[in-house]
Amino acid sequence: MLESKEFLRLILDTLPEHIVVINAEGDIKFVNRSWQTFGEQNNCACNEQWQQQNYLAICRSAACQNDEFGAKAFNGIKQVINHQCEEFYLEYPCHSDMEKRWFLMRAASLFYDNQRFIVISHLNITERKLAEQQVQQLARIDGLTQIANRRFFDSFILQEWSRCSRLNLPVSLAMIDLDNFKTLNDKFGHLVGDSCLKEVAKLLPEFTRRPGDLCARYGGEEFVLVLGNTQSKQAQSLVTRLIDMISKLQLAELTGHPLTVSIGLATIYPSSDSDAILLIEMADSALYQAKEAGRNQLVVADNIEPLNLEKCP
Repeated sequence: MLESKEFLRLILDTLPEHIVVINAEGDIKFVNRSWQTFGEQNNCACNEQWQQQNYLAICRSAACQNDEFGAKAFNGIKQVINHQCEEFYLEYPCHSDMEKRWFLMRAASLFYDNQRFIVISHLNITERKLAEQQVQQLARIDGLTQIANRRFFDSFILQEWSRCSRLNLPVSLAMIDLDNFKTLNDKFGHLVGDSCLKEVAKLLPEFTRRPGDLCARYGGEEFVLVLGNTQSKQAQSLVTRLIDMISKLQLAELTGHPLTVSIGLATIYPSSDSDAILLIEMADSALYQAKEAGRNQLVVADNIEPLNLEKCP
């Protein structure tokens, strides 16, 4: 029984790890049921033809699209193939639009029938990573508003930019500024100003429910919304609804002084010849135009020609 290939294959099919076996050239020779099922659930284009694929080529392609984990996987597997190390491990994110996921990849050599193979397993470690995130969350949260802080935004926008670049998806960024906030502070006091910031911050998570979304305090009276895989028109609709919700806030301390915001919105399809800084600069420039035009409005930066700004009706 133990010598039966079918019996051993069935054993591998019971494992939760996604397992793929490649030869020294990177050609896929075997995948187990967990691997196949994951491919089906995630609409992998080559799911029915895994044994016609080259795993190293897939990793190299991801690396060429600025995926740092694709580059690390490629280099690590090559080290095992070239006898530079016996095993290689890599923790990496594999988020979908609907959920956050992390995996631990392990690559190790296998000799069989005078041939050398590399066994690569991917273990789902999402539960552990989420627990770690809860511990790290305190360092990522703005103390006043209880949403993400600038430091976390800076790292998140780079990760989302990389993900959308790899998958050819758009990224939208809205920069939000509370109008006349200095005047409000001077007139009503800083405690009232802080209350305004907290009330606005409470509304933002309503618009960032997916793993590729984020709301954060950018600094002072400025906030940001990162909207992964979101077209400009869709983002405009969301942001317009936010403006309306803020205008309807009822703060007893601000009787006779309506709370309004100016917003700059930009959308880009990430590519190898651009980076997240361009998206931030476009949104910031649109925000400046909104404030110069009289505040209490949304201005959208054209993602084809970054300097062409169009005021929304």
